[in-house]
Amino acid sequence: MAPALDIFRSLADATRLRIVALLRSMELSVGELAQVLGQSQPRVSRHVKILVDAGLAERRKEGSWVFVALGAPERVAPVLAAIDAWTPGEGDPWTLADTARLAAVRADRAQAAAAWFEAHAGEWDAIRSLHVAESEVEAACARALGAQAIGTLVDIGTGTGRMLELFAPQATHALGIDRSSEMLRLARAKLSERGLDKAELRQADFYRLPLADGDADAAILHHVLHFAQHPGAAIAEAARVLAAGGRLLIVDFAPHEREDLRTRDAHARLGFSDEQMLGWFAAAGLAPVQTETLEGGELTVKLWLARKVGATRVERQAA
Repeated sequence: MAPALDIFRSLADATRLRIVALLRSMELSVGELAQVLGQSQPRVSRHVKILVDAGLAERRKEGSWVFVALGAPERVAPVLAAIDAWTPGEGDPWTLADTARLAAVRADRAQAAAAWFEAHAGEWDAIRSLHVAESEVEAACARALGAQAIGTLVDIGTGTGRMLELFAPQATHALGIDRSSEMLRLARAKLSERGLDKAELRQADFYRLPLADGDADAAILHHVLHFAQHPGAAIAEAARVLAAGGRLLIVDFAPHEREDLRTRDAHARLGFSDEQMLGWFAAAGLAPVQTETLEGGELTVKLWLARKVGATRVERQAA
């Protein structure tokens, strides 16, 4: 009875019901919730705490921001089903007003993202000009992962969320991880514009992913590994969260001598050889599946696909 009492007490308030409804649409910061609800941040924070204590919501800190999302599905799903069953067909005035203000939050995010990209476009274009078109790289990623359903997808070092934008529709659950709170805010704006609000974003380091062993079916490291001081450790951590048979796709540069990328753009590694990559795969319990080379610029782009050794869930059930 105790969990049920906690849940019903937490929902015995119109504002908290509104918060739950808003979080069904997208993950929001406390400030954004306050903007939509027309209430002060301290008051909204108190309401959020009650929902968190009941397991209906969870908070994640990113830099100076705190984001709020729905809690674990097994806890939240029955509550949402009950709310849907009791909700009249026509929208009530609060819901209609909240929906309109939520659209304004989406617009604010998009405007902030556009301003950031305008200010930093030169940096991105400078690196992109050194290798084949990004469209060719993305097409190669799509070939490597295939068109089949992915299951749980983890994009490690998601940046602005491009890999999630491409592959989240194939996944039952998509999670983007980045150490930069600024990048995650940009990713939220971009994914929201594309109608991919259900993709989850978390701030974390690629050496300590916020997932249990074997939680993921596929992981991507897209132009991220060259920032790692210890690439083997980052690959081992990605392998840890993969289920047996899960796939890891790495996209990065072949060895090069552009020392300016180290000094100007903080590249810790100037590309990777196949031998290096295969060695890290073996140490992490990954079996190589395929390698693709994309030439056509000063920098050569490489794709390495590996699979975690061991019987898959389906194969274990069949046995």
